[in-house]
Amino acid sequence: MKNNLSELANVLNSNLGLDKCVAYRVLSERGRKIYFPHKGILGQSAEARGVEINATIGTAFEEDGTPLALPSVEKVFAVHENIAHASFLYQPSFGKAQLRKKWAEKLLQKNKNLSGIKFSEPVVTAALTHALSISASLFVNPEDTIIIPDLYWDNYDLIFCESYGANIKTFNTFVNGKFDVDSLAKALDAGIGKKIVLLNFPNNPTGYTVTDSEAKEICERLKSCAEKGSDVVALLDDAYFGLVYESGIHEESLFGLLATAHQNLLVVKMDGPTKEDYVWGFRVGFMTFAFKDASDIQLKALEDKAAGTVRATISNAASPSQEILFSIYGSESYESEKQEKYNILKARYDKIKEVLAAHKEYEESFVAMPFNSGYFMCVKINGAEPEAIRKECLKNRVGVIVISGLIRIAFSSVPLNKIEELFERLHKAVKTVKG
Repeated sequence: MKNNLSELANVLNSNLGLDKCVAYRVLSERGRKIYFPHKGILGQSAEARGVEINATIGTAFEEDGTPLALPSVEKVFAVHENIAHASFLYQPSFGKAQLRKKWAEKLLQKNKNLSGIKFSEPVVTAALTHALSISASLFVNPEDTIIIPDLYWDNYDLIFCESYGANIKTFNTFVNGKFDVDSLAKALDAGIGKKIVLLNFPNNPTGYTVTDSEAKEICERLKSCAEKGSDVVALLDDAYFGLVYESGIHEESLFGLLATAHQNLLVVKMDGPTKEDYVWGFRVGFMTFAFKDASDIQLKALEDKAAGTVRATISNAASPSQEILFSIYGSESYESEKQEKYNILKARYDKIKEVLAAHKEYEESFVAMPFNSGYFMCVKINGAEPEAIRKECLKNRVGVIVISGLIRIAFSSVPLNKIEELFERLHKAVKTVKG
């Protein structure tokens, strides 16, 4: 077979083990071609690090060796001079090394089921949407099928279908108030071949996270699919990780359960501080890889391919965000501050439960879909078109989203003292539209 790949791509593909390894078999044509240019400008610049006269990288410096920066911009960072100087410089395409290690440590702290499991070092992306796009580039060919729940974030259409030519195949999200694992299994059982499954918990738009038993069932079904001979790529969109408000809900990522499930199953965890640490505009994300019996060389090859895709698209993620995040993760008050913000969201969640329980008449207008976590909840409108309800809500100075035939409510952005009024106005809107 003619090999028209670059030398560096060939090396990475060989390091993965070629057809003997699921991580290679599931790569798209783009994924097989991509590499990190260790021998290019970045590689040569790295070799020159620490020399007396360094004329390699396209960064400008003052005569004293500090970044050549505008004083007006420096003033913004004046409180923390060390962060300021580092923020003006490029980060590696892989991301700030110390931040990557710190995020890996945090993954272990937040996911006890990862203990003793080998996974790649996280690669920094320009937030989670970029991580999803990189996954599409690495693993999705035109006409490949992405299996997802029928209640999903609409940006998946743009990322996977419009940008990379994939098809979306949905399965039923809920049955009898629970996650429909059997529907997922049916979608997986349609023949033997490459399977790409995208799961998002807590789910956007529904605000639902699977229970502990449902999480185990999902992983068993994915494992069973791999055992039957399919190569499975499990893409985990963990954007809202950690925001779970009920007991018995799976508090860890599915990453730990899937990381060693089967040699034919590659799992990609995509997460970041955007929602976890309430820094939406920082645009920093991470992607981490694992599969059963993966070697250090194979995991490093996947890191290189991800970083190569970063290099080919945005060069590197923003420095100021990475520097600030690394700084706050070392703060003594970080955990208590994070708990304080979680408590605010939990109080709003509890208030919604209280309001819905106290106003059974609302069930004439809408029914709440299952929710237990995250930023959102959804309601199904009774006897009226959701879009008509949305427009009527606007007349009553209430903004909601119509998605997947439901009304999505972002309680994350609604003050506690407005929760009751929100649902009262929604009920009024439905009654008005229904006449």
